[in-house]
Amino acid sequence: MSSHREAPEISKDPVADNTDVYAFVSPDKPDTVTLIANFIPFQNPYGGPNFYEFGDDVLYQIHISNSGTGRADISYQFRFHAEIRNRKTFLYNTGPITSIKDKTWNRPQYYSVTRVENGRARVLARNLGAPPVNVGVRSTPNYARLGGQAIYTFGTNRKVFAGQRADGFFADLGSIFDLATLRPFQMAHLIPSAAAMGVNGLQGSNVHTIALQVPITDLTRDGKRPKDVLDPKSVIGVYASASRRQSRILNGGVPVGHGPYKQVSRLGNPLFNEVVVPMAEKDKWNSLAPAEDKRFAKYVTKPELGGLLPVLYPGVFPNLAAYKKPRADLAAILLTGIPKDVIPGFQNFTGPVQADMLRLNVAVPPAKSPNPLGLVAGDAAGFPNGRRVFDDVVTVELRAIAGLTIPLVDKAYKPDAAAGAIKDGTSNTNSDYLTSFPYLGTPAGGSQSRPGIPAAS
Repeated sequence: MSSHREAPEISKDPVADNTDVYAFVSPDKPDTVTLIANFIPFQNPYGGPNFYEFGDDVLYQIHISNSGTGRADISYQFRFHAEIRNRKTFLYNTGPITSIKDKTWNRPQYYSVTRVENGRARVLARNLGAPPVNVGVRSTPNYARLGGQAIYTFGTNRKVFAGQRADGFFADLGSIFDLATLRPFQMAHLIPSAAAMGVNGLQGSNVHTIALQVPITDLTRDGKRPKDVLDPKSVIGVYASASRRQSRILNGGVPVGHGPYKQVSRLGNPLFNEVVVPMAEKDKWNSLAPAEDKRFAKYVTKPELGGLLPVLYPGVFPNLAAYKKPRADLAAILLTGIPKDVIPGFQNFTGPVQADMLRLNVAVPPAKSPNPLGLVAGDAAGFPNGRRVFDDVVTVELRAIAGLTIPLVDKAYKPDAAAGAIKDGTSNTNSDYLTSFPYLGTPAGGSQSRPGIPAAS
C-alpha cells in the first residue's frame, strides 16, 4: 500500500515493483507537469553493503494517454546500467562521496531517457548519473547536495531525476491489514480496542524515484496548453510500468535477459490493484495495459471493502450496507474520470474506455492553499485530479469507498456520518516534502537510522 506489495509475484521482485505514481501541474512552474514514478518499496536505509539501485535489466516507463483510448500515446523510457570501479573491494564506497562523480563511489549507475510517441523513439539524454543512496554521515555527508547534482535539465524547460528519495506515501499499514482496523475508529471495530493515533508504516523507508518535469505542451493531444477546464483536450491519463525480458537464463550465475520486454508491474491510481482486484487476478492485472481494465470494472462497482466496512464496524455504516446499486461514483473516479456537470466547473473525463490511470486536467492551476484531501475538500488541483506528493490518498479513497462520493451520481443517497470522518490517522513522518523538483524529501540515512526508531533523514 499504496502499491508496495500489491500482487503475489511482483512482491518477489521489488526492483520492478511500482509503489506510487504522481502527476500534477508543477506549483512553482505552472506551465509544466511533473510526473513521478516510484519503485523498490520498503527500503531499509542501512541495507548494505549491496545497497538499493534501479535494475539494469528492467525497462521503466511513464506513460501518457491523451487520446481517450486507455493506451499509451507517449511513453518516457528509462534504462539503467551500473559500473564497478574497483573490483577488489566489497565496499560500496571507499571514502566520503561529496560529488556524484567521485571515484570513491564504487558502484555508480547511469541511465538514458527515451521518448516514444506513436511508435517513434527519440533519445532525449544519455549517460545521466543517478546519485548514490544515503549511506550515512561519513559516506554521504551532504546528501541534499548529492541529490541536487542529479537533477538534469535537457531541452528547454525540462528536468529529470532518478535516484533514492524518502517515501512520501503514508498509511497505517500494520493496522489496516489487521482486518481493516483504523486506529482512530478501532473502538467501533467488530473486535474493539481503545482508539489510538495512526502509525505510519512507511516511516523511515526509502524508495527509488524517477521524476520528470516537462512543458504541458509536451503531453497534450494537440501540443497546446489548454486554458478551459471543460475542454476535453485538457485531460491526460498517466500510469507507469516496469517490464522485463520474456526469459532469463543464468550465465555464470548472472541472469541474462532474452526476447521482447513483457510488463510485470504497472500503476495508475493508488490502491487499485492492492485493494480492489482479487488476489487471484492481481498478477494478470499487472501484465495488462489499462485499456483492458473493463474486465475488472465489476470489482470497482461492487468493491469488497465497501461490503466489509458495515460488517467490521457494526452499526456505523447502515446507509452503505443498504445501498445495493453499482458504485457508479467509483467507476467515474477510477476508470473514466469525472464527467462535466458532476462537479460544477470541473471535469477530468477521458472518455468511455474504462482504464485505471491517474487523470490530470492540466488547465486546473496549482492551488494557492492546497488541501491534502484534494477534490473532496474543494481543492480541484488535488487527487483524484492527478496526485500530488502530499495528497492524503488513503483517507480520500476510504471516504469514497465508505460512500461519501455516492451523492455525486445519486442525489437521493445520504452518506453515513462516519463516511466524512473515516481516516487511518497518519501523516508524513519522513523527511519534509520539497517545494521544488523532485518534490520528494531527502532519503533516510543508514547510520542515522536505528531498528525500530527510523530517522527522518
